[in-house]
Amino acid sequence: MALQLLERKQKITFSLALVATLAAGALAIGEVNPTLTFMVAAAALATLAATVGEATDQLGRRLSPTMTGVLQSAIGNLPELFVSIFALQAGLVTVVQSAIVGSILANSLLVLGLAFVMGGWRFKTLHFDQESTRIMVTLTVLAVSALIVPTLVAELHTPAGGHEEALSLMSAVILLVIFICSIIFSAQSGPEAAPPAHHLDEAGAWPLWLTLAILGAAGVAAAFVSEWFVDALSPAIAALNISEAFAGLVVVAIAGNAVENVVGIQLAMQNKGDLAVSVVLNSSLQVAIALTPILVLVSFWVSATPLTLQLPPLLVAVLVLAVLLDMLIVLDGEANWLEGTALIGLYGIIATSFWWG
Repeated sequence: MALQLLERKQKITFSLALVATLAAGALAIGEVNPTLTFMVAAAALATLAATVGEATDQLGRRLSPTMTGVLQSAIGNLPELFVSIFALQAGLVTVVQSAIVGSILANSLLVLGLAFVMGGWRFKTLHFDQESTRIMVTLTVLAVSALIVPTLVAELHTPAGGHEEALSLMSAVILLVIFICSIIFSAQSGPEAAPPAHHLDEAGAWPLWLTLAILGAAGVAAAFVSEWFVDALSPAIAALNISEAFAGLVVVAIAGNAVENVVGIQLAMQNKGDLAVSVVLNSSLQVAIALTPILVLVSFWVSATPLTLQLPPLLVAVLVLAVLLDMLIVLDGEANWLEGTALIGLYGIIATSFWWG
């Protein structure tokens, strides 16, 4: 019954996701070449991303852009949560710190840039709601500030120096409270009413139960794939001769955010600027304001070396640059392909600077 509701393209996408997930599981359980397992797991994450993209488009017919972006980003960040937890258990704190920053950069620079390039090239200018975008950027600045302050405390040798763990715990709790407040605010937003009812009757529309079932199944599958991905991570880093910092900042961050890599760009190419920007910026925001504090709290139970918000100075500097460029581009409520190219360019420069470690 459910299969009859899917188009041929959707059936192919879901089939590829299933095959790639099963293949990654077989390679991981069979302890085959770690590098091959690493690449297949990454491919599985990408196909699962396309699956979530299809379901998110269906969900966007029923909810406001902001609420759809929040829900989709939450599901999309589940793989990264599991990747980071397993990495912390393995003592790969540098990878986790780099992955946190890399996730914010990958979404706010690379993915958003690609969305603006593809959408802007096709429609000249993408338009999106200024008010909701301003709120997301404001909360992102706050979250990034929480990542910066513990680093400044340590680097400037202030009286709070040496208490980075306590400061990180307090900052994590505050960020989670603000995150909960942001969800309540988004749910209460009056101007963004649900789309008109006729959208729900369009050809190819799924019933709500099918949309939620596919979103949930894809999120759970991505969590399992993430475990296999991180198990093969260290051997793959050694085999490919790349540094832990680059692996976390670029490889793990992009793989863990594969959902947004596909969805945000797809939505921009359909001229759905509100939803595209909401999905991408919400993903960056949730990494900074929800995923990061959760990892800080969890690390005290799963790792011998707790995760703190004290970051290497270069990671702090690139975060500031990324947030500033985002603010300059999105606060006017429109973007074009040249501005997208600028975002991608900054990401390329930052990624290159971490190639050597």
